[in-house]
Amino acid sequence: MEYLNELNQVQREAVENINGASLVIAGAGSGKTRVLTYRIAHLLNQNIPAYSILALTFTNKAAREMKERIGKLVDQQQSQSLWMGTFHSIFSKILRYESEHLGFDSNFTIYDTQDSRNLLRAIIREMQLDDKVYKANEVLNRISSAKNNLVTANAYAQNSNIQKIDASNRRPLIFEIYKKYSQRCRQANAMDFDDLLLQTNILFKTKPEILSKYQDKFRYLLVDEYQDTNYSQYLIVKKLAENHKNVCVVGDDAQSIYSFRGAKIENILNFKNDYPNYKLYKLEQNYRSTQNIVNAANSVILKNREQIKKESFSENEEGAKIKVVKAITDHEEGYIVANAIFEERMREHLQYQDFAILYRTNAQSRIFEESLRKLNLPYKIYGGLSFYQRKEIKDLLSYFRLTVNPNDEEAIKRVINYPKRGIGATTITKLQDAATQNECSMWDVICGLNQRPYGINSGTISKLMRFATLITDFQKRQDIDSAIDLANHVAKTAGIVQELYNDRSPEGVSRHENIQELLNGIQEFTQNSLEEGKELQLANYLEDVALLTDQDKDKDEDRNKITLMTIHSAKGLEFPHLHIVGLEEDLFPSQMATTTPQDLEEERRLFYVALTRAETKVTLSFAKSRYKWGNVSYPRPSRFISEIDEKFVDLQFDTEPDFSGFRDANQLSRSDSEVVNQPKKFETKQSFSSKPKLNQPITRNRNSNNQDNDPNFIPTNPELIQSGMIVEHQRFGKGKVLQMEGNKPNIKATVFFQNVGQKQLLLKFAKLKIVG
Repeated sequence: MEYLNELNQVQREAVENINGASLVIAGAGSGKTRVLTYRIAHLLNQNIPAYSILALTFTNKAAREMKERIGKLVDQQQSQSLWMGTFHSIFSKILRYESEHLGFDSNFTIYDTQDSRNLLRAIIREMQLDDKVYKANEVLNRISSAKNNLVTANAYAQNSNIQKIDASNRRPLIFEIYKKYSQRCRQANAMDFDDLLLQTNILFKTKPEILSKYQDKFRYLLVDEYQDTNYSQYLIVKKLAENHKNVCVVGDDAQSIYSFRGAKIENILNFKNDYPNYKLYKLEQNYRSTQNIVNAANSVILKNREQIKKESFSENEEGAKIKVVKAITDHEEGYIVANAIFEERMREHLQYQDFAILYRTNAQSRIFEESLRKLNLPYKIYGGLSFYQRKEIKDLLSYFRLTVNPNDEEAIKRVINYPKRGIGATTITKLQDAATQNECSMWDVICGLNQRPYGINSGTISKLMRFATLITDFQKRQDIDSAIDLANHVAKTAGIVQELYNDRSPEGVSRHENIQELLNGIQEFTQNSLEEGKELQLANYLEDVALLTDQDKDKDEDRNKITLMTIHSAKGLEFPHLHIVGLEEDLFPSQMATTTPQDLEEERRLFYVALTRAETKVTLSFAKSRYKWGNVSYPRPSRFISEIDEKFVDLQFDTEPDFSGFRDANQLSRSDSEVVNQPKKFETKQSFSSKPKLNQPITRNRNSNNQDNDPNFIPTNPELIQSGMIVEHQRFGKGKVLQMEGNKPNIKATVFFQNVGQKQLLLKFAKLKIVG
């Protein structure tokens, strides 16, 4: 067990103590993956069978890397037998084994976000609803929140609180859309990503014998990035660990930044309550960053109240101070950053891939792209259009999906007339209506057209029958052919390869090359499966592709480029030289995140994550003026700059920026005697008995000084009020105008009041007084 000597003292303790509940708080760059890897290797060396170990990660990439490392520490065959992967990949496998208990076939399709959005658009259109009110993306987010909180379509429809919230948002029929969406998914034998966790919870709740089987099977549980788990994931882990309680979770509450996806920081903060006899290990040595970067990040995160205290430190070199750069305009900021990268790369003989530019929102990338292009600096946008979301790739994958699951409605609609077969939109609508009326799949309708034509003429029926024969031929080969053999057959026989080959435009050539690249990937999958003794059918490949995470989808082979990405996308990555840009109030922290202590603390954690991506150098930049919605705004520098201890900062200008004006919001307390209006979040009654209360509003006392009848209070002409001004309201007190929208005379202002939080007011009635 010489490998244990490669660990520091705390790492070794976390690895060796394999029994009972363990919480490993792993600061940035502290060797989190090493601890997980070595702990699993140590379990195997203690003669724990590989099949009884369940390791859950958030990316397939992380699971692959850990398996490779484990294979170097123990027998390679043992590492391949581990149940290790993302929550979605592991539980989709279990659902395929147990699908009959839930009324699904084992060959169910996994819908991606685009598939779900397309289906919702179709349902909204069929219900003749206004798609500007019922926006598919917003409806999908609402349904996703419900599923992550284990609220089924029926429970959603029966919950009066949910109905009130939807009605107040002018979308009272979401419950009906949700029910239709669930029905259509079931008819198509399909689940979306959220279903994989929801249905697992339903399986474990309704079939205790199934739960007991997996509790006995998985004697040791390990969970990576535990701070990113949502309620649904949390409950699965809790149920599986109920018997043996050998559960080890690794994470960092200071890097909890995904509440918008349903992640609950409470899961890691309250671990001690779920497992009172737990052991706590703090990995505090940062092996990635210089001392100055670690100390600067520490000084910021100390401002948060909700955290598990730790003292991160680095024994690397002290390093340069963090530069803070001021630009006059947002365009000048782009020029300054691009020029700094150009000069530093030349001066220090660095690679382009040593640099990254991080921003709060995707929209900020444009200016930096333009500035980099002017200097001929190569870059890549991380998190752009995925290879697997390109049209030609989705088209061929849809043929593959139909081969495995002919009931897949979204796949049928996508390729039934591609390449063109003379099957028009009217025919597709008739097929869909018939399927809905008969509560069956579109495939069932097509296969039965000779007996019941549904008003479709004989010529079109012949075309549909040829399409059905084509798919049936593919289906017959799936148990005989390997993934690559069947994929090649489908691509050629369906006509996609010829269709793209005939298009000799640059775009057509590129699409044809993408198809070849996809087939290359399937060839690689088949070969790897053969070597590892795994299933190598097309169905297995499709499941792999469907469960890819964002970090797994980067197909860019030319790595030597400057990386541009949002901070959320950067989590888990590291770069020698880092530029964090747009450090301005209402941008970072976001305007939507300064009204409650919880939201502001998450923004601060996001800034902490940004700082700790850097190995050697960090530059922060902000602009004194920036275009927003076509208008020039004059933001103040972000409060986060002032929160860094000044001894770790190098200001690259003569006068210190003005950090005044946001201290009140920065010091929002959690005391029950204060006022904060929280934004509306998902609220529901408990669907599962052990479910915690969701997002309870903080009750606070209102300002007792009612000025409604104050004769000395003289309102300002509302036409003079502008964004950024400090105003006073007779009842709410003083506040800052965050945003203006609408046209005269119905202009609305969003105002953050110190006493009551954020309000939206109609200016012609609000009677506001400008005070600064």
